[in-house]
Amino acid sequence: MMSESSKKILVIEDDTITRNLYLKGLEAKGFDIIGADNGRVGIQQAQEYTPDLVICDITMPDMDGYSVLTMLRQDPVTAIIPFIFLTGSSTKADVRKAMELGADDYLTKPSTLDELLRAIAIRLQKQANLQYWCSIQFEKAAKSVFADNTTAIAGGVAVASDREANIPCKSIFPCIPQLKEVFDFIEAHYHQGITLCDVAVAVGYSPAYLTNRVAKQTGETVNCWIVKRRMAGARFLLQNNDQTIEKIAKALGYQDVSHFSRQFRQHHGLPPQAWRKEHQLGSQKQVQLW
Repeated sequence: MMSESSKKILVIEDDTITRNLYLKGLEAKGFDIIGADNGRVGIQQAQEYTPDLVICDITMPDMDGYSVLTMLRQDPVTAIIPFIFLTGSSTKADVRKAMELGADDYLTKPSTLDELLRAIAIRLQKQANLQYWCSIQFEKAAKSVFADNTTAIAGGVAVASDREANIPCKSIFPCIPQLKEVFDFIEAHYHQGITLCDVAVAVGYSPAYLTNRVAKQTGETVNCWIVKRRMAGARFLLQNNDQTIEKIAKALGYQDVSHFSRQFRQHHGLPPQAWRKEHQLGSQKQVQLW
């Protein structure tokens, strides 16, 4: 269970009685609490204090909860904060809209404090698990790159600098902290045939919202980044071993070798086998010169 005393929670609720009820209940459980009586104030509080989790009503004057969520998701400082709607609206359309905008959970009033606490615990634990998983994946990637470089140096490989450029590591992704969990998931699972939906489920967003978010910050879609990562892996495997094209395609998550060959040609102007001959020949010449 998460340590509640170290977690900061923002409650955005225009009804004073309801807001104070939840604030007092959460404070009694050891949370560091922040209250906001409308959406605009809530956004300001989130940007200033960066809470660990936000609880928000939907129906509020001036700015509704949907607008609050949209604004928070667009701000790099608040984009990945877990967000729970707590509202009297319970139609399927309301719930669907909330999920498409990137809400992490949806509770309907009246809800007991215990129900809210369970929802909070689940979201905080998921966030902690994801952060831990990301750190482990980063360490594995760093160790892998170090090991590859060490092996190359020990073996007297003259083209180390060229091959390092083709090592399929996380450097192909842009350094955008708000998208780190997205790129970390792709890095860890690109060879398993993942799709946009798999990434969206892993990071807790709808496919449509995630596509829009990644495209806005990188100019590329999630599927585009998956393919780019596979292409980086393809270059490395083609240049550094003699496996068949079919085996390489399967190792990169492709079920159809023809699909892999088409994508590779689109990105490199040559089919895989022709690219391999050209680049392996170039590497051999460099070794001989050395």
